[in-house]
Amino acid sequence: MPATRSAPSARETFALTPEVLIVLAAQGDQRAYARLYEYLSGPVHGKVNAVLCSPAQSEEVTQEVLLEIWRQAARFDPSRTARVLTWALTIAHRRAVDRVRSEQAFRNRQDKAARLEFRRPYDDTGEAALSIVDRDRVRGALRRLTALQRESIQLTYFCGLTCREAADRLGVAVGTVKTRVHDGMIRLRDALGAPA
Repeated sequence: MPATRSAPSARETFALTPEVLIVLAAQGDQRAYARLYEYLSGPVHGKVNAVLCSPAQSEEVTQEVLLEIWRQAARFDPSRTARVLTWALTIAHRRAVDRVRSEQAFRNRQDKAARLEFRRPYDDTGEAALSIVDRDRVRGALRRLTALQRESIQLTYFCGLTCREAADRLGVAVGTVKTRVHDGMIRLRDALGAPA
């Protein structure tokens, strides 16, 4: 009957390479993972800190990377990446870059929201003054129209009647109302100095 090999002792675990430690960690050996953690934590933190330059975020992302290594230990493939350290540093770099992108996206959303929230303060006095000036200009321009043009425009624009309804009220043909409105609008445009 062949002898079964038990988990390595603490002293044996200390002497193992990271490539062996990760295989043992993938099998659930916590001592092997603890040793692997000691081996990887410094270089992983250095890689993350070089990208983030923020001690608090570097600590957080380092812990996320080391947890991911524990969870993904079975995925380590020595045929693709010969060294565990290279694999771990690749994960660390990706996580740190993801954090930078996430932070930038968050800042962009905040900036956009701040721009959308900014509103020019409403100036009642200024708006009222402009309204009075505009009203006076329109009244002055309306006075330059013929009585028939003014009446047709008032019925169609200010009273909301259709040209047919205005024609019925005035007792004239629809075409006559349309012509009066058209000619009157040209005169109003010219009087107000509006572009054609």
